Amino acid sequence: MTLINEVYRRPLDPGYQDVAARRAAGTAPARTIRGAAALLVLAVLLGAFATTAAVALRRPAPAVLEARALLEAEIREGTSRADDLRRANAAMSAEIAQLQGDAASTDDPELFAQLQRDAVAAGVVAVTGPGLRIELTDGDPETGTAPDDGSELVQDHDLQVLVNGLWAAGAEAVTVNDERLTTTTAIRSAGAAVLVDSTALSGPYRVEAIGDAATMQTRLARLPAGQHLASLSQYGIDVRVTAQPELLLEGRGQIVLRSADVLGAGTGAGAWEPSASTTTTSVTQGLGERSAHVAVSGRRGGEETR
Repeated sequence: MTLINEVYRRPLDPGYQDVAARRAAGTAPARTIRGAAALLVLAVLLGAFATTAAVALRRPAPAVLEARALLEAEIREGTSRADDLRRANAAMSAEIAQLQGDAASTDDPELFAQLQRDAVAAGVVAVTGPGLRIELTDGDPETGTAPDDGSELVQDHDLQVLVNGLWAAGAEAVTVNDERLTTTTAIRSAGAAVLVDSTALSGPYRVEAIGDAATMQTRLARLPAGQHLASLSQYGIDVRVTAQPELLLEGRGQIVLRSADVLGAGTGAGAWEPSASTTTTSVTQGLGERSAHVAVSGRRGGEETR
């Protein structure tokens, strides 16, 4: 309290007060040219010293630079090795598919035709045909149309609902940002990123589905998935649905199945019922000539599944 009271009574330091009083009375010593020059030189030296110190502090240490360069080199090497392995895997998958196709077409033509249909349904090979393209773009909280709590971002649940709705609407093949969806595909989130089979995707999200565009659009609008898409506008998320005369969805190559369960036979509530498929053109990779029939999607009739 003593210090506070002293500051209130005498806010100006006594020494500064004496100098101000002498200057006001005209008794303060006049500034000389030599003194002003010395003050200017001192200010320049202090500024140069401060600038040099700041630059030295901001400059990374040599060990840090070496570690960063080593890490960048390892990242480039690992990326190149991963790309080489990915290309080799694709080449081997195509070779396996070619050998399977050659063997099946020679020994058992009926089995070969079944393999063609199953390969398309499983997402192993590429397909082409008419369909729908749905683009979802994250909202901008700065526009005031979306709350600034992360709800303006397209989430994994939104893509799950949309994909399941497309399957229920009659889609025969679906991709999300060129990632082909199969029976083992999982759409999950990791923080702000959306993962499709452990592949991180970023917006805008482009969902493409092969099938009759008019039929799928009509059915999708009647399903809860269509209502969910319509509700995204209140969060500032832009949804654009367009019919495409020709789409090409790449396949994922050979799928390694770790484990599987046989579904119960029959037509009860737990049985899987194939849905009627429309006619498109499939691009088979090493499985023979082009087929005019695409296998069923394998989804429950009219139901949304996750």
